[in-house]
Amino acid sequence: MSGASKNRRPLSRRTRMIWLGVATGLCLTLAPFGAVGALFSPLVFDHQGNILNPLAWIAFLMMVLFWIVCLIGPFGAWVLFKRDQESLAWAAMAAPLAWLMLLVAILQFIPG
Repeated sequence: MSGASKNRRPLSRRTRMIWLGVATGLCLTLAPFGAVGALFSPLVFDHQGNILNPLAWIAFLMMVLFWIVCLIGPFGAWVLFKRDQESLAWAAMAAPLAWLMLLVAILQFIPG
């Protein structure tokens, strides 16, 4: 183990709050893109047979709800941060990114 990792000090609460603010800004910039994605979400049913495809329905719901997750995730993160549950706060802040990655993975398996 290197000596540099032994001398690392934990970040102050103020610094962690600043980084949580930066992450909030990033999540809030994704929300309008999610709203546009929600407008185009019915396009997953354009290919013949997709109306019966369960993955198409899951993708449709995930696209519609993505912008909501982009708003609720940071709100929940700040509530948890204020209650001194920082690990859960960062998990809540990561929810929109995880949601987006899962949505991209599901869209790969929808024909059309």
